[in-house]
Amino acid sequence: MSVFNIAIPRTLVATSLIISLSMPLASCTKQESGTLLGAIGGAVVGSAIGGKGGGTGKVIAVAAGTLAGAYIGSEIGKSLDKADRQAMQQQTQYSLEKSQSGQLSTWHNPDSGNSGTITPQPAYTSAKDEYCREYQQTVTVGGKTETAYGTACRQPDGTWKIATQ
Repeated sequence: MSVFNIAIPRTLVATSLIISLSMPLASCTKQESGTLLGAIGGAVVGSAIGGKGGGTGKVIAVAAGTLAGAYIGSEIGKSLDKADRQAMQQQTQYSLEKSQSGQLSTWHNPDSGNSGTITPQPAYTSAKDEYCREYQQTVTVGGKTETAYGTACRQPDGTWKIATQ
């Protein structure tokens, strides 16, 4: 694609479009927010799967990742309300900071019935000299449990932030 005879990579166009579409996120419903955030995550995964080169294969991988991420994000977004996300975030921060490795901690929102667990693993110093911990997290919505794995690193203000690869 080109504008004014300047070559612009398709992935840059797609990324810019996704970012611009996610700008009004604050005024969205939780399902719409989940859809947008899922689409962004899916596009990133699709881009990684598509490889470093350009071409049709990468564009297809980004598109497929965006659609899959949007669907998954939509389903989670319509299931978790603000109180669920707040309970999950607070317990995750506490668990990463205070819990022993392998110690399961839980959160539960009695209003929605949704719940989850966080199990931190041993802390280590990353290549970037950050204090990090891997963790396993579950979320149970409507009796269905999903499991995820991640890494979080402590920020200078003491909070934990999910590390991106």
